[in-house]
Amino acid sequence: VQLVESGGGLVQPGGSLRLSCAASGFTFSSYAMSWYRQAPGKERELVAAITSAGGSTNYADSVKGRFTISRDNAKNTVYLQMNSLKPEDTAVYYCNLAGFDYWGQGTQVTVSS
Repeated sequence: VQLVESGGGLVQPGGSLRLSCAASGFTFSSYAMSWYRQAPGKERELVAAITSAGGSTNYADSVKGRFTISRDNAKNTVYLQMNSLKPEDTAVYYCNLAGFDYWGQGTQVTVSS
């Protein structure tokens, strides 16, 4: 299993970023996927999750209405569109094969003016 995140960076408050996670080594379309984040000094927390076919999603209360998780099973990729970013969204964001201990290397998102 390999998960490779990309798309992080520095953005001003109110800005947007789109994270991508390219997956390989398993049948991507058969598994739910999720995004987590970990801020300095805090525990890793679930941000969003999506079912295998993409028909159902769920979000942490802190990102509802601002973040959207989606997937393209033809490209073995899961996305996290992040809008209206806030300084408290600053964290390393990780892609996860939901329910398994498989993680990407993480991508840093910094929201600051």
